[in-house]
Amino acid sequence: MGFLKCACYLALIGILSFPAGRIIPKRWFHPERFPYRSYPFEDEGRFYNRFRIHVWQNKVPDMSRILPKCIPPKSLSGNFRERLPRMLQETCVAELTHALLCLAGLYCIRLWPGAGGIVIAGINIFILNMPFILIQRYNRPRLLKLYREVSAPRGTASIIP
Repeated sequence: MGFLKCACYLALIGILSFPAGRIIPKRWFHPERFPYRSYPFEDEGRFYNRFRIHVWQNKVPDMSRILPKCIPPKSLSGNFRERLPRMLQETCVAELTHALLCLAGLYCIRLWPGAGGIVIAGINIFILNMPFILIQRYNRPRLLKLYREVSAPRGTASIIP
């Protein structure tokens, strides 16, 4: 019974998080500000190379491929210069959404006290959400660098209004 409660709860918060991420004003998200900016230890995303994200990131479910009319494509083809600011904001939205899902998933420990709830909460954090947070933290610095290179001479561009 505990497993079923946790599974239903995680499915529900996962489903509700999608429209929540769509209606949050994108102007709230600035990839150059806390908590989304790249930290020194991340070395502009190179820190994440040890997780080989470049190998597996295209193998995980991607909502922009599942619901292309709801989320802008993550393609750098065509006129990507206009899409880069939105793509950067979308990485922030995805990171926040998955971080909140990690926190909300801890409720499984209460729904199913004991080892079962802890295991389900751990699966939710480390398998269902953390990979997506890592992908955002890996890609955002590279997208930001590209944005700066194509937007202004000598890298003076900022997407922060």
